[in-house]
Amino acid sequence: MLAVALALPAAAEIRVAALGDSLTQGYGLAQGDGLVPQLEDWLREEGHAVQMLNAGVSGDTTAGGLSRLDWTLGDNPDAMMIILGGNDLLRGIDPAASRANLDAILTRLNEAGIPAMLVGLPAPGNYGPEFREAFEAMYVELAEIHGAAFFPNLLQPISDKYEQGQGFSDLMQDDHIHPNAAGVAAIVAGLGPVVAGWLDDLSAGQGS
Repeated sequence: MLAVALALPAAAEIRVAALGDSLTQGYGLAQGDGLVPQLEDWLREEGHAVQMLNAGVSGDTTAGGLSRLDWTLGDNPDAMMIILGGNDLLRGIDPAASRANLDAILTRLNEAGIPAMLVGLPAPGNYGPEFREAFEAMYVELAEIHGAAFFPNLLQPISDKYEQGQGFSDLMQDDHIHPNAAGVAAIVAGLGPVVAGWLDDLSAGQGS
């Protein structure tokens, strides 16, 4: 298993790029309400010297993220979160193709010495159990292969409410696809501690 460590002074600001789609970009939300600014605010409130770089593009698939990777690396991030796959799901793209794209992204980051966190998404059951299993497994397996930090389900708070038979419209925009500001806050509450722990490891030079 490969692992990448980043040794930084404790007081150094870590620049983290979030490579993603509309969920990362903050589609339909006021400036400051999207995932990247809310996560940065949460981390700073917890005492982390971090600058989050929004590399989210609405509509992007894993292929789109791969095509933009070198451009994103041009912003000189110290680490990168990969939050892609939602549009692959919406388009029914073969999970093997999505996996190959994510694999290429993580390989490139390892070559560049950029620590990565891979953030997964749940697959719906309407494509069948084989599709769902392959899609969800690719995140787990690629994180292990590349030594990346891993967060299994970006939409966990929303998924939990759905699985419990509760309404979750209070967390979603009217399109029922994108979280509203409250939904993003719920996501950050779950994601934030994992990212904070990852940043602590990077600052200490302990790897991901």
